[in-house]
Amino acid sequence: MQYEYAEPTTIESAIGLLAESNGTAKIMAGGTDLFLQLAKKVKKTDCVVDISRIQGLDYIQYDKQVGARIGALAAVRSIELSPVLLQQYPVLSQAAGKIGSVAIRNVGTIGGNLCNASPSAETAPALIGLSAKVKIMGIDAERVIPLEEFFKGPGQSALSNEEMMTEIQVPVPSPNSKGVYLKHAIRGSIELAIVGVAVVMDFDDEICSDIKIVLGAVAPTPIRAREAEKIIKGNKLDDALIEKCAGTASDESKPITDVRASAEYRKEMVKVLVRKAIKTIGNSGSKS
Repeated sequence: MQYEYAEPTTIESAIGLLAESNGTAKIMAGGTDLFLQLAKKVKKTDCVVDISRIQGLDYIQYDKQVGARIGALAAVRSIELSPVLLQQYPVLSQAAGKIGSVAIRNVGTIGGNLCNASPSAETAPALIGLSAKVKIMGIDAERVIPLEEFFKGPGQSALSNEEMMTEIQVPVPSPNSKGVYLKHAIRGSIELAIVGVAVVMDFDDEICSDIKIVLGAVAPTPIRAREAEKIIKGNKLDDALIEKCAGTASDESKPITDVRASAEYRKEMVKVLVRKAIKTIGNSGSKS
């Protein structure tokens, strides 16, 4: 496949190239997903817009009043190892650490992981569990939307042909918030998730005052298991309640059968991972 290649050095010039292409251009950051998709002809393009030379989009910032601001070009490895994220949002660092190999995490970016809009994207469930939003910039304006609304289907997002994601925004965590991300794959983190589960919970003494259960790789997009959340919220954890919650989360999942796993197997693993995540949080003193 032949295509043009551009290396803009500003956000404005990158967006301009997208607009000029009439929807045929593809943005590349680390390239770990796009080059493989082009080689396998999963995606086609007339122009690759390489945004890796845009300066100042790889930041990780934290303010105790505002929360975290993460540039779309921040490397996945930097998300995994960032001291401030490890302290304030360990569930996000956990998820980042389960993406591919160290070599992949050194090159791949947080924006690329999200914008690829894969149902199995590891950082998406954790960020949705943390109520993250994303900043999107276009020709004439910018907008901020909840990450939960960003995903529209496999490989499909809320981005128009003339827009790019520039920032991920994560609110200040509750002081009593705890979170866990768990992934099941055949050969560990180097493989795509067969099932991914993020659970983020807030506590008032021993009562769960809030909970988000986010499932990856078991629906066309990452999804909240809202009925399962209702079972736990407002209650003290016990084994019967956790078991009921895990079963309900499994029922809410909508997996497919593919070469990596059957739908039935994925549903069972949702139950296993939700149960394990909630029990881990219940026995842990860690933050989200």
